[in-house]
Amino acid sequence: MIFRSPYPDVTVPAVGLSELVFGELTADDADRVAIVDATTGESHRFGGLVEAVGRLAGALGARGIGRGDVAALFAPNCAAYPLVFHGILSAGAAVSPVNALYTQADLAHQLRDAGARILFCSPAGLDRARAAAAEPGVPITEIVVLGEPAAGRGPVRETRLADLLASHDPAPPVAVDGQDLAALPYSSGTTGLAKGVQLTHRNLVANVLQIHPLVRMRPGSRVLTAVPLFHIYGLTGIMNLALLRRGCVVTMPRFDLVAFLAALAEHRADHVFIAPPVALALAHHPLVDDYDLSSIEIVLSAAAPLDASLARMVEDRLGATVVQAYGLTESSPCTHGIPVDRPDLDRGSIGLPMPNVEARVVDPDTGEDVAVGKPGELLCRGPNIMLGYLNNPGATAAAVDEGGWLHTGDLVTVDTDGAFHVVDRLKELIKYKGYQVAPAELEAVLLTHDGVADAAVVGTPNGDGEEVPKAFVVRSDASPGLDAHAVMAFVAARVAPYKKVRAVEFVDAIPKSAAGKILRKELRVRPAATA
Repeated sequence: MIFRSPYPDVTVPAVGLSELVFGELTADDADRVAIVDATTGESHRFGGLVEAVGRLAGALGARGIGRGDVAALFAPNCAAYPLVFHGILSAGAAVSPVNALYTQADLAHQLRDAGARILFCSPAGLDRARAAAAEPGVPITEIVVLGEPAAGRGPVRETRLADLLASHDPAPPVAVDGQDLAALPYSSGTTGLAKGVQLTHRNLVANVLQIHPLVRMRPGSRVLTAVPLFHIYGLTGIMNLALLRRGCVVTMPRFDLVAFLAALAEHRADHVFIAPPVALALAHHPLVDDYDLSSIEIVLSAAAPLDASLARMVEDRLGATVVQAYGLTESSPCTHGIPVDRPDLDRGSIGLPMPNVEARVVDPDTGEDVAVGKPGELLCRGPNIMLGYLNNPGATAAAVDEGGWLHTGDLVTVDTDGAFHVVDRLKELIKYKGYQVAPAELEAVLLTHDGVADAAVVGTPNGDGEEVPKAFVVRSDASPGLDAHAVMAFVAARVAPYKKVRAVEFVDAIPKSAAGKILRKELRVRPAATA
């Protein structure tokens, strides 16, 4: 059966994303702060931001960069991020946001695959950018530095962003078609080389409007995030959503608990966007009590499953509403979420389909719909689903079927309230003696142990060559003596016998993507260690 949102469909206007976000700017709006860097204090008001976007678009147009071209943006969160992003779009080109932690090889692959002509880069990434630009087949002809360039020279022309913004070339007249490419983010690449996800203006315009039930943003709202803006969660669900609502985006280049708490208190943030690892700190760390966090109204968690008990702990401690959202890069990203007006829904669920989204739950082997309450693969359809993978028709056909359904690769169930629950990734299920064991379920159990600061579970072969659940555990500071037997006994007392953890390895940190997803592949290839 097809599940639809309980909320009415939104009208998706036939405009470009920048026109939607900055259109109808009033005098009051123009004077509001649009973005501020919590670390440096650099900020832009809406009026100045819109003017700078136009200047950048004019400078790019004068360079011959426009419709059909791709510009890459290689930077951590900073006050210039929306300026560069929308300046590129306003010139008619598409933006390929790059993970700021990428190596030279990763960056070169994305630049080459995307066919990027120009690269906007933070000073911290300039050495990697210069090296990537020198690699064979990388097509960029200019690097624009978001600050002062470091000493030395690279293989292509280098320009300061400030010099482009001093341009007096008029912004080119661009008639954006809804099917024009707007963003070309790259998927996580945890199963191979990352693929370019083609997101159109219509995809992004639709999704920034579809997210409405999840937040209470209003003009003047303060929205704090250390979630990377180069990730589609940060790009659509935080930056562009807040700008559209005339809120202020308070950014941090990376997560640091003390700086995060200080920024929350200083900027009186009312919306906080996080991944589950930050929820752990907000629920348990004693430093939280040292800061006035009374301004927080909404905490939105996404990018990885959030356990219901952990969500409730954060709610109780902060006196705020905690909601969870779900999506993929391929869906711009949001397809599901817990609306702020539905406190009755299980906090551990991913909530309901967003407006305009249709969802199905199917048997991954047969493609047939499963009965309500039974697990199956989640399929989604809507105006936010990607155009396809760049130059990869085979991968596109495997991801989006002829009916327009995106195959998410996530196993879900639907409860009697209509809320969806993620069981696990299809490819991450552990097969133990014929039973299916979901790593996310065991991780949720492990995180309830007072001695566990963080955990991940993968399938690993035992002495008999059979796959068994293995836990990678980060001990909390309060429990340096926690041993493997205690961990296994704790889990065994709380799960069915076939789900028991049968090996434990203690680690200093769980490897995760910038968006907070566990990088299970890295754990699977770790050299064997004493457990």
